[in-house]
Amino acid sequence: MAANDSPEPGGRAVGELTYTEASRELDDIVRFFEQREVDVDQLVGRLERATAIVDELDRRLRRTRGQVEELVPRLAAVLSPEAPPDDDDVEEQAAEEVELDEADELVEALEGGVTEDPVTEDPVTEDGVLDDGDPGPTEPPGLF
Repeated sequence: MAANDSPEPGGRAVGELTYTEASRELDDIVRFFEQREVDVDQLVGRLERATAIVDELDRRLRRTRGQVEELVPRLAAVLSPEAPPDDDDVEEQAAEEVELDEADELVEALEGGVTEDPVTEDPVTEDGVLDDGDPGPTEPPGLF
């Protein structure tokens, strides 16, 4: 046991104290130093004990802060109405959207009688005539 972690007579080591017990003991030591007449025989021992308590409480607070910072985002993700998707979900969702778009285009084409030529991607009517909105070449009047 380190010298500054040694318990006061009848006390426990700092690491064995709860946070509340350590905090109360630290308050007692502060009150000891606030007295007008400080017992010189106890001065160094109480100062070492106070230092050990402060170090231990600081270590616990830092550890707790790290745990909280790790757990809060996980808890928020679990409690949120729609948890953020992971990378696999995003890729799967994108693939599904592409398949749905292709299916919608096919349904529209079948309902409307117009499909896209897979080679040129031009709209073609059911009778195979190009339907690009251009009526095609017109014959000059009076030739036939």
